[in-house]
Parts: sequence; C-alpha cells; structure tokens
Amino acid sequence: MPKPLPVVKVKLCSHLKNVKPGQLGPDLLKNIEKGKLHHCAADAYEAMDEAANAQGIDLSPTSTADTYRSLEMQEYGFFQRYTTTPNKKMAKQKPRIYKGRAWYLKPKMAPLAVPGTSNHNLGIAVDIANASGQRLEWMLANAHKYGFSWEVQSEPWHLRYVAGDDVPEAVKVWKESKSGHNPEQKPACPACGRDF
Repeated sequence: MPKPLPVVKVKLCSHLKNVKPGQLGPDLLKNIEKGKLHHCAADAYEAMDEAANAQGIDLSPTSTADTYRSLEMQEYGFFQRYTTTPNKKMAKQKPRIYKGRAWYLKPKMAPLAVPGTSNHNLGIAVDIANASGQRLEWMLANAHKYGFSWEVQSEPWHLRYVAGDDVPEAVKVWKESKSGHNPEQKPACPACGRDF
C-alpha cells in the first residue's frame, strides 16, 4: 500500500495577500528551469531541486504550464477539458461552476481547477515530472524541509509551497550559500529576504 501524501494547509506569503489569482505581476514571479513561480516558492523549489540533484534525483516540472498559470492559461486548459453540454453519462457527475455556468469534465480528460482557484494561479504550485518510485520517495522524505506539501492524495506530482513567510531553514541556508549574504544584514523583507 502506498504511503499517504502529507497534506498541509497553505499559508500564503504576505506578498500574495491581495493579488488576483492568475494575474501576478512580473515583480512577484521568478523564472525556474521550466516556467515561473512566485519568488518565495521559486526559492524553495530551487533549493529542493538542488538538494535532490545532489542525490541523483531530478525534480523537473512536467512543463511550463505546470508551474505558474495566468488566468488565460488556466481558462484555456479548463475549456479544453470541460463542456457545458454534457451527455447522459457526464450529466451524472458533479459539475464545476465557472462564470455562473455548470461545466462537465469530458471523457478521458484529467480534472483541472476552475480558473482563479488553482494554486498554480498563485505561483505556489509545481507539478513534478514522473513523481513515482525513488523520486516520490525522495519527495516524501524531503519536500516538507523546503516548505512543500501535497494538495490531494490522488496527485503525487502536485506540490505546493505552504510555508508562507516562514521560510524553512533549508531554504535560508541555500539562499545564503548562493548570495554570499551576511545573515546579520537585515533585508527589506524579513520574511523572504527580497528587496523591493
């Protein structure tokens, strides 16, 4: 029997408190190897990825669409997978409501969050390619050290940054090693160490 995936409630970074999901400005996003994440999640992801790489594990995102998603990108995926005109079998499922209309998942399509409700729209979620075997075991043993957790049991590839402003020690150590930063120096944002 597979190990249960730890699911921890998300604490948002203070920089995300009043943003509209899927409409993050470039000042809130940072490039990673495939795509972009909110800068707090990006730092945590890069620290975790480097630690995994040092142990022979690759934690690459599945694609650029599986990191930060703009509202338009989420809508595109949603409209590809859902329909407002269900057949008899689809009509039995619980629809997702978007813009006041019921949307039904098309046959053989994977579910996708309603636009504006996904953690991808906040830049705090990343889908890891081939999240099984040794890679998944590494993630289960280490993701929490970098502030990541799962959202649902059925998606072992879907990690989201849950630490908010409480930057995990492993991420702080990684950031200091990359910047040559003096830990005694006070940055503009004590939560994430980013100057704005």
